Order: sequence, then C-alpha cells, then structure tokens
Amino acid sequence: MTGGKKAATAGFFRIIEKLAEGGGNARAEFSCENTESGVKTKKLSFIGKPCIPEKRLELLRLATTDFESVVSTIPPLRRICKKYNRNSGVFQVGEPCYNNYVKINSNAFTGAKPELVLKTVFGYDSFRKNQKEIIQEVLNNHDTLAIMPTGGGKSICYQIPALILEGITIVVSPLISLMQDQVASLEAAGIHSVFLNSSLDWEAYKQSVADIKSGAVKIVYVSPEGLATSRVREILSDSTLNVSCITVDEAHCVSQWGHDFRPDYLEISSIRHYFPETVMIALTATATKQVQQDIIRNLKLANPAVFISSFNRDNIYLEVQPKRNALEQVIKCIRKHSGESGIIYCYSRKQVDELTETLDKMGYSVLGYHAGLTEAVRAKNQELFVKDEVQIMVATIAFGMGIDKPNVRYVINYDLPKSIEEYYQEIGRAGRDGLPSSALLLYSGGDVHKIRYFFEDAANPEKSEFLLQQMVKYATARTCRRKALLAYFGEAYTAESDEEKECCCDVCSCGEIALTDVTIPVQKLLCCIIRTQARFGATYIIDVLLGSRGKRIVENGHNMISTWGIGTELCKDDWFQLIDLMVAENYLRKSEEYNVLEITPQGKDLLATREKVMLPVLFSGKSKMASVAFPKPSAKRAPEFVLHKKASGERVVAERPAADDVTGEKIIELLKAWRKRKADDMNVPPYVIFGDKTLLDLAAKKPKNKTELLSAYGIGEAKAEQFGKTILGIIEEAVN
Repeated sequence: MTGGKKAATAGFFRIIEKLAEGGGNARAEFSCENTESGVKTKKLSFIGKPCIPEKRLELLRLATTDFESVVSTIPPLRRICKKYNRNSGVFQVGEPCYNNYVKINSNAFTGAKPELVLKTVFGYDSFRKNQKEIIQEVLNNHDTLAIMPTGGGKSICYQIPALILEGITIVVSPLISLMQDQVASLEAAGIHSVFLNSSLDWEAYKQSVADIKSGAVKIVYVSPEGLATSRVREILSDSTLNVSCITVDEAHCVSQWGHDFRPDYLEISSIRHYFPETVMIALTATATKQVQQDIIRNLKLANPAVFISSFNRDNIYLEVQPKRNALEQVIKCIRKHSGESGIIYCYSRKQVDELTETLDKMGYSVLGYHAGLTEAVRAKNQELFVKDEVQIMVATIAFGMGIDKPNVRYVINYDLPKSIEEYYQEIGRAGRDGLPSSALLLYSGGDVHKIRYFFEDAANPEKSEFLLQQMVKYATARTCRRKALLAYFGEAYTAESDEEKECCCDVCSCGEIALTDVTIPVQKLLCCIIRTQARFGATYIIDVLLGSRGKRIVENGHNMISTWGIGTELCKDDWFQLIDLMVAENYLRKSEEYNVLEITPQGKDLLATREKVMLPVLFSGKSKMASVAFPKPSAKRAPEFVLHKKASGERVVAERPAADDVTGEKIIELLKAWRKRKADDMNVPPYVIFGDKTLLDLAAKKPKNKTELLSAYGIGEAKAEQFGKTILGIIEEAVN
C-alpha cells in the first residue's frame, strides 16, 4: 500500500500507543494493522511528551480505504500530530489527548461498515433480528419505526448509525435515569456522549455544550420537555452543527392509545422544522396497530420503513396465580430466586410502603419506589438497586422505564396491571440479558374493582375499560399464556418442541388440561348462591359449602340450609379455581362494588337444563375429586440457559460452564467480585463493565490471550484494551 494510488480494500486500522517510561521527551511506537484483510504494515514512531495522563492507553479507531491517508490526512491523527516525515515515519506529538481512559474519536467510524462497529465497539459477532435492516434504512436517510421487545437491542439501532454518519444524533428520552444509564454504557465502550437535563450543575452543562460544539460528541440525549426549550433548540440549531439523525426512544408515549401517554411527546415533531432533511427513527417495545399509526402521524414520519420484531421474550417464564395469600406467594417466589435481583410491582403507594416494610422486617434486601417519595430518595434507591447494593425493588409503575439493568431475574405483579401493554413493559424488565427469568402475576377480581374506581377521572373511560378487559382475559385464560399475550400484539405463536412448551408458561408446563366433568360441583355452587340470596362473595359461599360454623354463617342461619357442608369433595383453593372458571365462561359474574357472586342468564339456563358441564380444571390434588383427570404440574421447568440464534441461523452466541465445571464456577465468583469493585471505582452499575451473559461465556471459554478474549460475548476492542489484562489474569489464577 504505497503512493496513495494503490488503495487497500476498505479496511479498519488500529493504532495503539505504547508510551515509553520516564518523563521529558518520550518515544512511542505505533503499529498499524489492517485487521480486515490481515495485511500488516510498517511500524511508525512518535516523538514528544507523553500525551496520555497517568500512562493510560488511548485507542484510536480509524476507518479508511488507503494507508497513506491514515498517516497524512485522517483528522483524528492530525489533531494529535503536528508534523509527519514520510521518509522516516516520524510524527511530532502536538496537543495532548482529551480523555483519561480508552476513548474512541468521534469521527473514527465515519463511513465504516455496521458489522465493523458492532464487533469493535460493542463486542458482538452478529446482529439480532431486524437490527441490520433498521440500521441500513437510517443510513439511507429513510424515516423508520422500529418495534422491538425489551432487551431486543433497540439502542444499537441508533447508536451504530450515529457513529457512522457525519454530525451528531439527538436522542429524545423520557427519563433522566434512562439517559444517565445510556451515557454510562457508551462511555464504558469508549464512545463520548452527553445528556442535557436538570441533573447537571451549570459547569457540567457548559462543558457538555462545549463538547457538542467542538465535535467531540456523537450522541446527545435530551428529554422531550428539554427539547422544547429555547436554550436547547438554540444549542442544537448552531450553524456549525450537523444533526444527522433524530431518535425518539419510548415512542409509544406519543400515542393516547399507548399505556404511558405523555403530552410533551406531541411537541417533538416541531423539531423537524429546524432539520427538515434529517432522518428520524422512532423506537418502542410495545405498540398495537393503533399506537403504530399514532406514532407515524404524531411524529410526522415520512413514508417510514416499519419493522416489527417478535414480541416473544422466550427466556421469560409466564405464570399467573390466583391471589390467595399474596405475601406468602411473594416470599415463595423470592426464595426460588434467592440472591437474585427482582422487581415487585404494586398498584398503590400505600401497598408499596406496606410490602417494603414487611419484607424489610423479614430480613430481605429491599427498598421502595413511588412518586410520593422525594426525588433524592427515588434516585438513591434506584442507584442502589441498579448497582446490586439492594436485591429487591417494590414499586409502582413509576419505576422501570429508565432501568437498563440486565440481570433482573424475576418480576412480580402484586396487583393486576391496567392493560396488557403495561404488563408487557413491566415483565420486560426481567431477563434483558437473555438468561432464564420469570414473571409472576397475582390475580384477584378485587383488583379489577380498584382499577375501575379511577375510570371516572380517565380521559377516555371507554378505552380504559377495553384495555382492562383484555388484561382480565389474559389473566383468566386457560390456554397458553404466551400465545394469548402475543396474539394481543397481532403475532401468532406455536411452540416448536416439548422443551419449548416446558419453559413457556404455567399452563403449558402442566401439559394439555383435559376437559373434565364438573357438573355436580357446579350445580352445588349455583344452588348455594341461590340459597344465600346471591348476597355474598366467593369466600363466604365456599365457607358454606365446606360446612364452616363461622359467626357470620351461624348468625345468618346459613348453617341450616340444604347446601351447607355439601361441598367437601373440593378444597377451598379448588372451589376458588372453579368459580374463576365459571366467571370466565360467563356462568357467573362478580358485582363491581363488592364482588358479590351473581348467576348470569347463561348460568340459570345451565341449572335449569341440568346439562353436563365440562371445564379445563386443574385441581390441587388435595380434593377428593382429584384423579388422573386433573394433570398435576410438570416437575420440569425452564432450562438453565437459553441459546439465542444468530442472524445466520447458528444457535450458539454465548456459552455457559458445564454443571460440573468447578473452575468455571470459581471464575464466575472471582469475576463478579472484581466487576463489583471496578464498577464502584468507576461509579457505574456492574453490568456496564459487562453483563452476566459475558461473565458466563468467559467462564466457559476461559480465554488465554487477547485474541481469545475478543471472541467472548460482549467484549469489544475498547473493553478488551481497558479490562483485558485484569480479566485474563483472573482467569489464569482460577485455572492454575
């Protein structure tokens, strides 16, 4: 590659500075290598004072088509070097480097291939479904709407174009915590980015603005409210700035049909008047067809490319339990995930405070989060949870959108969510790293009444009722929950194997539930409701059927009626289950005010005709009726590790140590401890260093050198350069 006439293939050049020991003038050698074609080039020498504080490394990423341009015309190199002698290959060091640790220059990847950025910056070998196509549409300056599940890699879809395109990318994000999390992750990968919001003091704000105007920043995060201010618009409208892309994260917030409508999002489209030629990409995890149409219309997307990835989070086990003893059910789930992170969602602030206090007194590592707490307390509690200082967060819906914590292993809905969109968003905070996780919903008809109580104040009560009914339909379903959930978003689902069924949901893991003749118990139940004048709820009716001598029952004389004590063939839990099924089949309904059981016209016809009743019951086994007709839950559960498909169809992306790999377990333990210390030193969450999936892959592959380290899931050039020596040392220590 000489003279500039013989161009190399579009390559990627690494330039790594090795600073000489000692003060004064130092000599540092740079080696250049075309890692794409494998052609190595000559070594170059630098003369001058060391330009990296504390002798740390700076890694410059340079994408070019010609070696001569690397040493003579690339802007990042010109900024560091004053003079270059072609004959001797010697540079004179100029201004000092601006960063204190591994950093990628802002224009280093301009014009590079997306695959190159994916591997070098983010450490991934292949794109997930639709990522590459979405990125290409943005690079082609075509407005795009991308709907991808939580944990599906939405951020990559705008971060890679941001590095490849000239100019800056504006990202509109709804929460300060979400901006902070994204910036921390980008900085750890070597990408300098900033946010402009109220969390910054004036000096930090001015520095961020200066970085934007100097061209040192590629990605700028702002809130929709901040974007509407004259100060931010003045900054972004500077004639020296080139805004190449506008990204709208959590785009469902622009739709009144969405579960989290925010009026400020309606103002985002006005920014397009300032940048009429700039491409816009809208991203969200949940959007029905109505919400999709709202996003396109309200953001003024011009004939956008629309990508809808699968809504299926196949690593999350879906489970619904009737809410009988909620605290006991919660504790059972927590114990199943002992030592792991989890979120418990409650409907009200009062419930959050009570449950948090109860769990705290029982010795669990737990904090609460809701809008009634001060901003400082909320921020502190969230920080402790994100940094793994606290294991359990009990919260209202106010918590979660700004959380990119990948190792949440379970989400419990203590109360019924108001809509399937809300439920899907909440359970989506589990298992973002792709590892097995669970979602438990505790359902009670009383929750429906609590939600309806606030419908009078809703902007659209009819819409609220429709959304609630869809949620109730899901919670009471007796068929595959994953199929029902995905059908709501217009996606069909069929389990491909018995193994997939086992780790799908509580209904599927029990196997197909046979229709069973429950005519006699149903007739007893309906007769008991009639004998008690249809004035009582399920608990009272069941107590009468079981022959209770409770004070109320005796005072009402219901211990003397013909249906008292005739239902002992079923236990209490099984009677509750039967009542739930009869409500779902429209034989019974519960009054809105007190959940009194009422027989519907269909139920009265059933009793009058005495026809046979076949229902898909799954009794507990405690009942006298329990038999082979009622299959018991399978002992099998979700597999310990879920493999993910590459775009090419190859199934393995990351590995996990074998069950008997003692060395692998030791590596996991040592790496977790080091990761926590390093995260504390950098004041970032542990997953910013690397996630659990990377940790497991390292323990399985046990790399011995940098080349092998770069083959690990989630390890790119920047992280290998920054942490590689330590990681390899820890693995070597464990192996030996």
